[in-house]
Amino acid sequence: MVANEPMLADNPLRKAENCVMTPHIAWASLAARKRLMGIVAGNIAAFLDGKPVNVVNQ
Repeated sequence: MVANEPMLADNPLRKAENCVMTPHIAWASLAARKRLMGIVAGNIAAFLDGKPVNVVNQ
């Protein structure tokens, strides 16, 4: 199964009576945002130290 995001207009879940749709906001909690900022700061520090992480196409 291939998932499309945003969901395609003909997706059967859009018409399901027993389905409640909510936006994807898992990243929006304070704890998640703090963790994300910590990861970003760590990546920047590693880059400035000459030891970059998560490098694509070295």
